[in-house]
Amino acid sequence: MSLNNWKNLNKEIIDCRKCKRLVNFREKIARNKTKRFKNWNYWGKPVVGYGNKNGKLIILGLAPAAHGGNRTGRVFTGDKSADFLVSCLHKVKIVNQPTSERKNDGLKMYNSYMTPVLKCVPPEDKPTTKELTNCFHFFKKETKLLKKSKIFLALGKIAFDACIKFFKDTDCIDNNYKFKFSHGVTYKINNKFTLIGSYHPSPRNVNTGRIDSKKMISLLNKIKKKIK
Repeated sequence: MSLNNWKNLNKEIIDCRKCKRLVNFREKIARNKTKRFKNWNYWGKPVVGYGNKNGKLIILGLAPAAHGGNRTGRVFTGDKSADFLVSCLHKVKIVNQPTSERKNDGLKMYNSYMTPVLKCVPPEDKPTTKELTNCFHFFKKETKLLKKSKIFLALGKIAFDACIKFFKDTDCIDNNYKFKFSHGVTYKINNKFTLIGSYHPSPRNVNTGRIDSKKMISLLNKIKKKIK
């Protein structure tokens, strides 16, 4: 793995302005800050991945949160979804601390890397097919640089479906094969990759009990055994 390759890729991601709708939206949020973060200097740019680049586990979200990653500049950082996820990751010792609040807060990931499939926050959390396809260019480069990766954990149905589309677009799987999302569902993609689905750790899912710490920790423990 070349550090220069990572540096070049991350610069290419951060400098990207290909999707005008996403550029306008992310920058609008950065200007019109939510009240509780009015003193923050919002990131307002594409968000790159974070973690152990030699990790076997890739944790995938659909996109940065408007006032999470789009504000802090780091994936799964600074919002309620991040609070829940990182707390669970800490309990199974995939990360070194229970919180992910800002860049340079000391968070370390063990044998794992996390990244958004779409690098910019989309309006209403709904990217267009074209926007996803544009970003697959970066996602493909990431997966090539993450040479030891073997398991993709997709958080939420939209991220799961985006992964399926990515694998189909890159000829890893048959276009006619049907994949059904559910919590803990596991598909062998090819000789290298396994895709696992999880309910998204959103406040709505947590508050309704669709996902809770017990379910998430159970799934993470199963994954941890697979990546030893």
